[in-house]
Amino acid sequence: MSERPRLLFVSPRYLLPADSGGKIRTGDILRGMKGGAFHITLVSPEPEAAAMQHAGELAALCDRFVSWPDVARGRLFHYARLRHLFSNLPIPVVTDRSAAGSRVIAAELAAAPDLLLVDFTHAAILVPDQVAMPAILFAHNVEAEIFARHVEVAPSLAHRAIWHNQLGKMRRFERQVLGRFDKVIAVSERDKRQFETEYGVHAETIPTGVNLDAFTYRAPDRTDPARDIVFTAAMDSYANIDGIQWFMDEVWPLVAAREPQARFTIVGRNPEPGLVRAAERRGLPWRFTGFVEEIQPFVYESAVYVIPLRVGGGTRIKAYEAMALGRPIVSTGIGVEGLHVEAGRHYLLGDDAASFAGGVLQLLRDGGLRARLAADARELVERHFSATSVARAFEAICLDALRGHAPAAARHLVSGRAR
Repeated sequence: MSERPRLLFVSPRYLLPADSGGKIRTGDILRGMKGGAFHITLVSPEPEAAAMQHAGELAALCDRFVSWPDVARGRLFHYARLRHLFSNLPIPVVTDRSAAGSRVIAAELAAAPDLLLVDFTHAAILVPDQVAMPAILFAHNVEAEIFARHVEVAPSLAHRAIWHNQLGKMRRFERQVLGRFDKVIAVSERDKRQFETEYGVHAETIPTGVNLDAFTYRAPDRTDPARDIVFTAAMDSYANIDGIQWFMDEVWPLVAAREPQARFTIVGRNPEPGLVRAAERRGLPWRFTGFVEEIQPFVYESAVYVIPLRVGGGTRIKAYEAMALGRPIVSTGIGVEGLHVEAGRHYLLGDDAASFAGGVLQLLRDGGLRARLAADARELVERHFSATSVARAFEAICLDALRGHAPAAARHLVSGRAR
Protein backbone atom coordinates (compact mmCIF):
# COMPACT_ATOMS: atom_id res chain seq x y z
CA MET A 1 0.00 0.00 0.00
CA SER A 2 1.27 3.48 -0.81
CA GLU A 3 2.56 5.57 2.09
CA ARG A 4 0.97 8.62 0.52
CA PRO A 5 -2.37 9.73 1.96
CA ARG A 6 -5.29 8.11 0.15
CA LEU A 7 -7.71 10.37 -1.71
CA LEU A 8 -11.13 8.96 -2.62
CA PHE A 9 -12.40 11.04 -5.55
CA VAL A 10 -16.10 10.57 -6.32
CA SER A 11 -17.33 11.66 -9.74
CA PRO A 12 -20.97 11.41 -10.87
CA ARG A 13 -19.82 11.08 -14.49
CA TYR A 14 -17.43 8.75 -16.27
CA LEU A 15 -14.71 11.22 -17.23
CA LEU A 16 -13.86 9.82 -20.65
CA PRO A 17 -14.12 10.95 -23.32
CA ALA A 18 -13.59 14.50 -22.05
CA ASP A 19 -16.52 15.94 -23.97
CA SER A 20 -17.82 18.58 -21.55
CA GLY A 21 -16.32 21.42 -19.58
CA GLY A 22 -16.73 19.68 -16.23
CA LYS A 23 -15.05 16.50 -17.44
CA ILE A 24 -12.20 18.49 -18.97
CA ARG A 25 -11.61 20.50 -15.78
CA THR A 26 -11.71 17.46 -13.50
CA GLY A 27 -9.60 15.34 -15.84
CA ASP A 28 -6.89 18.00 -16.13
CA ILE A 29 -6.75 18.36 -12.34
CA LEU A 30 -6.48 14.61 -11.75
CA ARG A 31 -3.87 14.28 -14.48
CA GLY A 32 -1.83 17.04 -12.86
CA MET A 33 -2.13 15.48 -9.38
CA LYS A 34 -1.31 11.91 -10.46
CA GLY A 35 2.01 10.83 -8.96
CA GLY A 36 2.01 13.73 -6.51
CA ALA A 37 1.06 14.01 -2.85
CA PHE A 38 -1.89 11.58 -2.94
CA HIS A 39 -2.65 8.01 -3.88
CA ILE A 40 -5.84 8.61 -5.89
CA THR A 41 -8.80 6.24 -6.12
CA LEU A 42 -11.32 7.50 -8.68
CA VAL A 43 -14.87 6.23 -8.27
CA SER A 44 -17.48 6.84 -10.95
CA PRO A 45 -20.12 5.16 -13.08
CA GLU A 46 -18.70 3.24 -16.03
CA PRO A 47 -20.36 2.51 -19.38
CA GLU A 48 -20.08 -1.11 -20.43
CA ALA A 49 -16.45 -2.07 -21.24
CA ALA A 50 -15.38 1.58 -21.21
CA ALA A 51 -12.58 1.07 -18.68
CA MET A 52 -10.91 -1.45 -20.99
CA GLN A 53 -11.25 0.95 -23.90
CA HIS A 54 -9.75 3.84 -21.91
CA ALA A 55 -7.29 1.91 -19.74
CA GLY A 56 -4.32 4.10 -20.63
CA GLU A 57 -6.22 7.35 -20.14
CA LEU A 58 -7.62 6.18 -16.80
CA ALA A 59 -4.13 5.27 -15.62
CA ALA A 60 -3.09 8.86 -16.28
CA LEU A 61 -5.90 10.14 -14.04
CA CYS A 62 -5.67 7.91 -10.98
CA ASP A 63 -3.78 5.12 -9.24
CA ARG A 64 -6.89 2.99 -8.94
CA PHE A 65 -10.28 3.07 -10.66
CA VAL A 66 -13.47 1.66 -9.13
CA SER A 67 -16.87 1.86 -10.80
CA TRP A 68 -20.50 0.90 -10.89
CA PRO A 69 -22.52 0.23 -14.09
CA ASP A 70 -23.60 3.40 -15.83
CA VAL A 71 -27.14 3.73 -17.11
CA ALA A 72 -27.18 4.87 -20.72
CA ARG A 73 -28.88 8.21 -21.33
CA GLY A 74 -30.62 8.22 -24.66
CA ARG A 75 -31.95 11.12 -26.69
CA LEU A 76 -35.21 11.13 -24.71
CA PHE A 77 -33.42 11.38 -21.36
CA HIS A 78 -34.17 15.09 -20.86
CA TYR A 79 -37.87 14.42 -21.40
CA ALA A 80 -38.06 11.20 -19.39
CA ARG A 81 -36.57 12.77 -16.29
CA LEU A 82 -39.45 15.23 -16.11
CA ARG A 83 -41.25 12.46 -14.22
CA HIS A 84 -39.22 13.69 -11.21
CA LEU A 85 -40.87 17.12 -11.25
CA PHE A 86 -42.77 16.34 -8.06
CA SER A 87 -39.76 15.09 -6.10
CA ASN A 88 -38.65 17.29 -3.22
CA LEU A 89 -35.17 17.26 -4.77
CA PRO A 90 -34.20 19.09 -7.98
CA ILE A 91 -34.34 16.94 -11.10
CA PRO A 92 -30.54 16.86 -11.79
CA VAL A 93 -29.94 15.58 -8.26
CA VAL A 94 -32.59 12.88 -8.49
CA THR A 95 -31.18 11.64 -11.79
CA ASP A 96 -27.67 11.39 -10.30
CA ARG A 97 -28.93 9.17 -7.48
CA SER A 98 -27.79 5.55 -7.83
CA ALA A 99 -28.24 2.73 -5.36
CA ALA A 100 -25.36 0.84 -7.01
CA GLY A 101 -23.14 3.91 -6.84
CA SER A 102 -23.94 4.52 -3.17
CA ARG A 103 -23.05 0.90 -2.33
CA VAL A 104 -19.71 1.10 -4.12
CA ILE A 105 -18.83 4.40 -2.44
CA ALA A 106 -19.86 3.08 0.99
CA ALA A 107 -17.55 0.10 0.52
CA GLU A 108 -14.65 2.39 -0.41
CA LEU A 109 -15.33 4.60 2.61
CA ALA A 110 -15.28 1.52 4.84
CA ALA A 111 -11.61 1.12 3.88
CA ALA A 112 -11.00 4.48 5.63
CA PRO A 113 -9.34 6.68 2.99
CA ASP A 114 -7.62 9.76 4.36
CA LEU A 115 -9.63 12.29 2.35
CA LEU A 116 -12.96 12.27 0.50
CA LEU A 117 -13.53 14.58 -2.45
CA VAL A 118 -16.96 14.89 -4.09
CA ASP A 119 -16.95 16.27 -7.63
CA PHE A 120 -20.02 18.44 -8.38
CA THR A 121 -22.68 19.37 -5.85
CA HIS A 122 -25.14 16.85 -7.36
CA ALA A 123 -22.83 13.96 -6.46
CA ALA A 124 -23.36 14.54 -2.73
CA ILE A 125 -26.54 12.49 -3.17
CA LEU A 126 -24.27 9.43 -3.52
CA VAL A 127 -22.45 9.94 -0.22
CA PRO A 128 -23.57 8.26 3.03
CA ASP A 129 -24.81 10.20 6.04
CA GLN A 130 -21.55 10.22 8.01
CA VAL A 131 -17.87 10.02 7.20
CA ALA A 132 -14.96 10.09 9.61
CA MET A 133 -12.41 11.70 7.30
CA PRO A 134 -12.14 15.26 5.97
CA ALA A 135 -14.44 15.90 3.04
CA ILE A 136 -14.19 18.43 0.21
CA LEU A 137 -16.84 19.46 -2.30
CA PHE A 138 -15.62 20.62 -5.71
CA ALA A 139 -18.44 22.92 -6.82
CA HIS A 140 -18.02 23.61 -10.53
CA ASN A 141 -21.04 25.94 -10.52
CA VAL A 142 -23.37 27.89 -8.32
CA GLU A 143 -26.13 25.50 -9.29
CA ALA A 144 -29.07 27.67 -8.22
CA GLU A 145 -27.80 30.54 -10.37
CA ILE A 146 -28.11 28.39 -13.48
CA PHE A 147 -31.73 27.69 -12.63
CA ALA A 148 -32.40 31.39 -11.96
CA ARG A 149 -31.08 32.29 -15.40
CA HIS A 150 -33.33 29.71 -17.01
CA VAL A 151 -36.26 31.40 -15.28
CA GLU A 152 -35.21 34.70 -16.88
CA VAL A 153 -35.03 33.36 -20.45
CA ALA A 154 -37.85 30.78 -20.29
CA PRO A 155 -39.90 30.97 -23.51
CA SER A 156 -43.33 30.58 -21.87
CA LEU A 157 -45.15 30.91 -18.57
CA ALA A 158 -45.25 27.12 -18.21
CA HIS A 159 -41.49 26.81 -18.70
CA ARG A 160 -40.91 29.69 -16.30
CA ALA A 161 -43.06 28.01 -13.65
CA ILE A 162 -41.12 24.74 -13.97
CA TRP A 163 -37.75 26.45 -13.71
CA HIS A 164 -38.94 28.54 -10.76
CA ASN A 165 -40.07 25.39 -8.97
CA GLN A 166 -36.69 23.75 -9.59
CA LEU A 167 -34.86 26.90 -8.50
CA GLY A 168 -36.40 26.76 -5.03
CA LYS A 169 -35.49 23.09 -4.65
CA MET A 170 -31.93 23.66 -5.83
CA ARG A 171 -31.40 26.56 -3.43
CA ARG A 172 -32.50 24.39 -0.51
CA PHE A 173 -30.37 21.46 -1.63
CA GLU A 174 -27.30 23.59 -2.32
CA ARG A 175 -27.55 25.38 1.04
CA GLN A 176 -27.84 22.06 2.85
CA VAL A 177 -24.96 20.42 1.04
CA LEU A 178 -22.34 23.17 1.07
CA GLY A 179 -22.43 23.64 4.83
CA ARG A 180 -21.66 19.99 5.50
CA PHE A 181 -18.18 19.84 3.96
CA ASP A 182 -14.86 20.74 5.55
CA LYS A 183 -13.94 22.69 2.43
CA VAL A 184 -15.73 23.89 -0.68
CA ILE A 185 -13.70 24.59 -3.82
CA ALA A 186 -15.11 27.15 -6.26
CA VAL A 187 -13.89 27.83 -9.79
CA SER A 188 -13.89 31.63 -9.59
CA GLU A 189 -13.82 34.49 -7.11
CA ARG A 190 -17.32 35.37 -8.30
CA ASP A 191 -18.66 31.94 -7.34
CA LYS A 192 -16.82 32.14 -4.02
CA ARG A 193 -18.55 35.42 -3.19
CA GLN A 194 -21.94 33.94 -4.07
CA PHE A 195 -21.39 30.92 -1.83
CA GLU A 196 -20.51 33.28 1.00
CA THR A 197 -23.37 35.75 0.50
CA GLU A 198 -26.11 33.28 -0.47
CA TYR A 199 -25.26 30.41 1.87
CA GLY A 200 -22.79 31.77 4.42
CA VAL A 201 -20.20 29.18 3.37
CA HIS A 202 -16.51 30.00 2.97
CA ALA A 203 -14.97 28.61 -0.21
CA GLU A 204 -11.46 28.23 -1.57
CA THR A 205 -10.88 29.07 -5.23
CA ILE A 206 -8.87 27.63 -8.06
CA PRO A 207 -8.41 29.29 -11.44
CA THR A 208 -9.68 27.81 -14.68
CA GLY A 209 -6.87 26.29 -16.70
CA VAL A 210 -6.17 24.71 -20.07
CA ASN A 211 -3.81 21.93 -21.14
CA LEU A 212 -1.29 23.89 -23.19
CA ASP A 213 0.36 20.71 -24.50
CA ALA A 214 -2.91 19.59 -26.10
CA PHE A 215 -4.06 23.07 -27.15
CA THR A 216 -1.16 24.47 -29.13
CA TYR A 217 -1.23 27.94 -30.61
CA ARG A 218 -1.73 28.44 -34.31
CA ALA A 219 -1.94 32.09 -35.41
CA PRO A 220 -5.16 32.93 -37.26
CA ASP A 221 -5.06 33.51 -40.98
CA ARG A 222 -4.83 37.23 -41.65
CA THR A 223 -6.61 36.81 -44.99
CA ASP A 224 -9.28 39.45 -45.24
CA PRO A 225 -12.17 38.70 -45.29
CA ALA A 226 -12.77 35.29 -43.69
CA ARG A 227 -16.06 33.41 -43.37
CA ASP A 228 -15.78 30.43 -40.98
CA ILE A 229 -17.25 30.63 -37.46
CA VAL A 230 -17.11 27.88 -34.81
CA PHE A 231 -18.61 26.91 -31.45
CA THR A 232 -17.58 23.86 -29.39
CA ALA A 233 -19.63 22.39 -26.54
CA ALA A 234 -21.73 19.43 -25.45
CA MET A 235 -24.90 20.00 -27.46
CA ASP A 236 -27.16 18.08 -25.07
CA SER A 237 -26.75 20.84 -22.47
CA TYR A 238 -29.69 23.19 -21.88
CA ALA A 239 -27.36 26.19 -21.69
CA ASN A 240 -25.70 25.42 -25.02
CA ILE A 241 -28.98 24.59 -26.76
CA ASP A 242 -30.45 27.90 -25.59
CA GLY A 243 -27.35 29.81 -26.72
CA ILE A 244 -27.33 28.33 -30.20
CA GLN A 245 -31.08 28.83 -30.55
CA TRP A 246 -30.61 32.51 -29.69
CA PHE A 247 -27.69 32.76 -32.13
CA MET A 248 -29.84 31.19 -34.86
CA ASP A 249 -32.90 33.35 -34.27
CA GLU A 250 -31.40 36.71 -33.35
CA VAL A 251 -27.72 36.93 -34.32
CA TRP A 252 -27.28 34.89 -37.48
CA PRO A 253 -29.73 36.90 -39.62
CA LEU A 254 -27.70 40.05 -38.87
CA VAL A 255 -24.44 38.32 -39.77
CA ALA A 256 -25.79 36.70 -42.95
CA ALA A 257 -27.29 39.97 -44.18
CA ARG A 258 -23.82 41.56 -44.23
CA GLU A 259 -21.71 38.47 -44.95
CA PRO A 260 -23.82 36.01 -46.98
CA GLN A 261 -20.80 33.71 -47.43
CA ALA A 262 -20.38 33.16 -43.68
CA ARG A 263 -20.51 29.55 -42.43
CA PHE A 264 -20.98 28.12 -38.94
CA THR A 265 -19.76 24.83 -37.45
CA ILE A 266 -21.14 23.54 -34.14
CA VAL A 267 -18.84 20.90 -32.65
CA GLY A 268 -20.16 18.73 -29.84
CA ARG A 269 -21.92 15.56 -28.85
CA ASN A 270 -25.65 14.88 -29.28
CA PRO A 271 -26.81 17.97 -31.16
CA GLU A 272 -30.44 18.66 -30.28
CA PRO A 273 -32.54 17.33 -33.20
CA GLY A 274 -34.85 20.33 -33.20
CA LEU A 275 -31.91 22.68 -33.74
CA VAL A 276 -30.56 20.56 -36.58
CA ARG A 277 -33.96 20.45 -38.27
CA ALA A 278 -34.45 24.19 -37.85
CA ALA A 279 -31.10 24.92 -39.50
CA GLU A 280 -31.92 22.58 -42.39
CA ARG A 281 -35.41 24.00 -42.80
CA ARG A 282 -34.04 27.53 -43.01
CA GLY A 283 -31.29 26.48 -45.43
CA LEU A 284 -28.53 27.76 -43.14
CA PRO A 285 -24.88 26.99 -44.00
CA TRP A 286 -24.46 25.31 -40.63
CA ARG A 287 -22.70 22.05 -39.82
CA PHE A 288 -23.39 19.99 -36.67
CA THR A 289 -20.51 17.53 -36.25
CA GLY A 290 -21.77 15.52 -33.28
CA PHE A 291 -19.12 13.94 -31.08
CA VAL A 292 -15.52 14.30 -32.24
CA GLU A 293 -12.35 12.92 -30.67
CA GLU A 294 -10.60 16.31 -30.88
CA ILE A 295 -12.01 19.79 -31.38
CA GLN A 296 -8.70 21.32 -32.45
CA PRO A 297 -8.96 20.72 -36.23
CA PHE A 298 -12.37 22.36 -36.37
CA VAL A 299 -11.22 25.37 -34.38
CA TYR A 300 -8.07 25.77 -36.49
CA GLU A 301 -10.09 25.90 -39.71
CA SER A 302 -12.22 28.75 -38.35
CA ALA A 303 -11.61 32.49 -38.17
CA VAL A 304 -13.91 33.36 -35.26
CA TYR A 305 -14.94 31.46 -32.13
CA VAL A 306 -18.32 32.41 -30.64
CA ILE A 307 -19.76 31.85 -27.15
CA PRO A 308 -23.42 32.96 -27.39
CA LEU A 309 -24.47 31.83 -23.90
CA ARG A 310 -27.32 33.39 -21.95
CA VAL A 311 -27.44 30.87 -19.08
CA GLY A 312 -24.81 28.82 -17.31
CA GLY A 313 -22.62 28.84 -14.21
CA GLY A 314 -19.06 28.44 -13.05
CA THR A 315 -16.56 29.27 -15.77
CA ARG A 316 -16.41 28.29 -19.42
CA ILE A 317 -13.26 26.31 -20.19
CA LYS A 318 -14.14 26.59 -23.88
CA ALA A 319 -13.04 30.25 -23.80
CA TYR A 320 -9.52 29.46 -22.61
CA GLU A 321 -9.30 26.57 -25.08
CA ALA A 322 -10.09 28.88 -27.99
CA MET A 323 -7.62 31.44 -26.67
CA ALA A 324 -4.91 28.79 -26.36
CA LEU A 325 -5.57 27.58 -29.92
CA GLY A 326 -5.29 31.10 -31.32
CA ARG A 327 -8.85 31.90 -32.32
CA PRO A 328 -10.38 35.27 -31.44
CA ILE A 329 -13.62 35.18 -29.48
CA VAL A 330 -16.92 36.98 -29.53
CA SER A 331 -18.84 36.26 -26.34
CA THR A 332 -21.66 37.37 -24.14
CA GLY A 333 -20.67 38.43 -20.64
CA ILE A 334 -22.04 35.16 -19.29
CA GLY A 335 -19.89 33.25 -21.79
CA VAL A 336 -16.66 34.51 -20.16
CA GLU A 337 -18.03 34.94 -16.66
CA GLY A 338 -15.50 34.34 -13.89
CA LEU A 339 -12.55 34.43 -16.29
CA HIS A 340 -9.79 37.02 -16.00
CA VAL A 341 -10.23 38.48 -19.47
CA GLU A 342 -10.62 42.04 -20.71
CA ALA A 343 -13.17 43.00 -23.38
CA GLY A 344 -11.52 44.60 -26.39
CA ARG A 345 -8.15 43.08 -25.54
CA HIS A 346 -8.73 39.35 -25.14
CA TYR A 347 -12.18 39.03 -26.72
CA LEU A 348 -15.06 41.10 -28.13
CA LEU A 349 -18.17 41.49 -25.97
CA GLY A 350 -21.71 41.20 -27.33
CA ASP A 351 -24.55 41.07 -24.83
CA ASP A 352 -27.33 41.70 -27.34
CA ALA A 353 -27.90 40.44 -30.86
CA ALA A 354 -26.70 43.61 -32.59
CA SER A 355 -23.44 43.94 -30.67
CA PHE A 356 -22.74 40.20 -30.90
CA ALA A 357 -23.28 40.19 -34.67
CA GLY A 358 -21.20 43.36 -34.95
CA GLY A 359 -18.28 41.66 -33.20
CA VAL A 360 -18.49 38.63 -35.47
CA LEU A 361 -18.58 40.81 -38.59
CA GLN A 362 -15.67 42.91 -37.36
CA LEU A 363 -13.49 39.86 -36.85
CA LEU A 364 -14.52 38.23 -40.13
CA ARG A 365 -13.42 41.36 -41.99
CA ASP A 366 -10.33 42.48 -40.06
CA GLY A 367 -7.41 40.06 -40.17
CA GLY A 368 -5.21 42.40 -38.15
CA LEU A 369 -7.73 42.50 -35.30
CA ARG A 370 -8.01 38.72 -35.37
CA ALA A 371 -4.25 38.40 -35.03
CA ARG A 372 -3.97 40.95 -32.21
CA LEU A 373 -6.77 39.49 -30.10
CA ALA A 374 -5.48 35.95 -30.60
CA ALA A 375 -1.89 36.81 -29.63
CA ASP A 376 -2.88 38.75 -26.50
CA ALA A 377 -5.28 36.01 -25.42
CA ARG A 378 -2.71 33.24 -25.82
CA GLU A 379 -0.14 35.23 -23.84
CA LEU A 380 -2.63 35.62 -20.99
CA VAL A 381 -3.38 31.89 -20.86
CA GLU A 382 0.29 30.93 -21.00
CA ARG A 383 1.22 33.32 -18.22
CA HIS A 384 -1.52 32.51 -15.71
CA PHE A 385 -3.88 29.70 -16.64
CA SER A 386 -2.10 26.45 -17.48
CA ALA A 387 -3.72 23.22 -16.28
CA THR A 388 -0.54 22.36 -14.40
CA SER A 389 -0.77 25.42 -12.17
CA VAL A 390 -4.46 24.70 -11.46
CA ALA A 391 -3.67 21.12 -10.39
CA ARG A 392 -0.99 22.37 -7.99
CA ALA A 393 -3.47 24.82 -6.41
CA PHE A 394 -6.08 22.07 -6.08
CA GLU A 395 -3.62 19.67 -4.45
CA ALA A 396 -2.58 22.35 -1.95
CA ILE A 397 -6.21 22.78 -0.84
CA CYS A 398 -6.53 19.02 -0.38
CA LEU A 399 -3.37 18.88 1.73
CA ASP A 400 -4.61 21.78 3.85
CA ALA A 401 -7.89 19.95 4.50
CA LEU A 402 -5.97 16.86 5.55
CA ARG A 403 -3.75 18.79 7.96
CA GLY A 404 -6.60 20.73 9.52
CA HIS A 405 -9.01 17.89 10.21
CA ALA A 406 -9.74 16.47 13.65
CA PRO A 407 -9.61 12.71 12.94
CA ALA A 408 -12.22 11.69 15.51
CA ALA A 409 -14.90 14.12 14.36
CA ALA A 410 -17.43 12.62 12.01
CA ARG A 411 -18.82 14.85 9.27
CA HIS A 412 -22.46 14.69 8.31
CA LEU A 413 -22.92 14.89 4.56
CA VAL A 414 -26.10 15.02 2.60
CA SER A 415 -27.90 11.70 2.69
CA GLY A 416 -28.08 9.47 -0.33
CA ARG A 417 -31.84 9.25 0.35
CA ALA A 418 -34.40 11.75 -0.83
CA ARG A 419 -35.35 14.23 1.88
